[in-house]
Amino acid sequence: MENLPVEDVLHRFLLERAGVRGALVRLGPAWREVAGRADYPPALHALLGEALAASALLTGSIKLDGTLSIELKSSDALRLLFAECSDQGRLRGLARWNEPLSEPLALDALADAIMAITIGNVDRGQRYQGLVDLQHADLAGSLEDYFVQSEQLPARILLAADGEHAVGLMLQKMPGEGGRDAVRDDDAWNRVVHLTATLGAQELLAIAPEQLLYRLYHEESVRLFEPRPLAFGCSCSRERVTSMLRSLGRDEVEAALVARGDEIEVVCEFCAQRYHFDRIDAEHLLSESAAPGAPGTPQ
Repeated sequence: MENLPVEDVLHRFLLERAGVRGALVRLGPAWREVAGRADYPPALHALLGEALAASALLTGSIKLDGTLSIELKSSDALRLLFAECSDQGRLRGLARWNEPLSEPLALDALADAIMAITIGNVDRGQRYQGLVDLQHADLAGSLEDYFVQSEQLPARILLAADGEHAVGLMLQKMPGEGGRDAVRDDDAWNRVVHLTATLGAQELLAIAPEQLLYRLYHEESVRLFEPRPLAFGCSCSRERVTSMLRSLGRDEVEAALVARGDEIEVVCEFCAQRYHFDRIDAEHLLSESAAPGAPGTPQ
């Protein structure tokens, strides 16, 4: 385990003795790239980091073809929180808010809040969405409830973020699976949860993944799988921006051209990539037929 990556990585693992599967995500440069896109208030900065780590963490328990996103909308000061991880390990995220933003930022206190986990492939038109019940102040507790409701299996999730790292740890009970003692050991899940509860946020952020797993679970026969690299990356493209403009219709595109001197500039909020369309480009995209609509979140 000496050469395992320690940043921008997803580690899947199995506690063979306890019959518990898990995933551990540790983000460094990828998180700092996302966090540096705006001057986020401290509470929102931490929540966005946790959501970004969680989006990658959740891909460790499913077979993903496309992207997995966590999206929160409310009529409160926190208007939007969005974090996404692709099947290629590409991460992006952002948040929009109005001042003043309450601190601490409690999810269960947000007005008209809706949180969704969306799994799908935009290009193929495939999409599954599940709503997350916000009965907890923190994101981890809400996600634990989601797993109990959607998979009928208990889960334990820890999330933490600071200016340098965003980290997530998830454990799931697997009845009848795992090691030869898993079925007989009725106390295994409670034991693992108790061990996990000894871990504080600062330790979670400071300790390298393999050291952390060994320190917590060395008596549970930890089996590590091949690590999965993660990185900041955006799925925006000229084709998707073209589809978005086409979905607006001729009147809105024409109005945008007149307002901006016969040129439209679209700037991706995730990666700052700029896309330019002149009047000839606009006429060409509007004349094409049978084009897919734009996704509901920013490109």
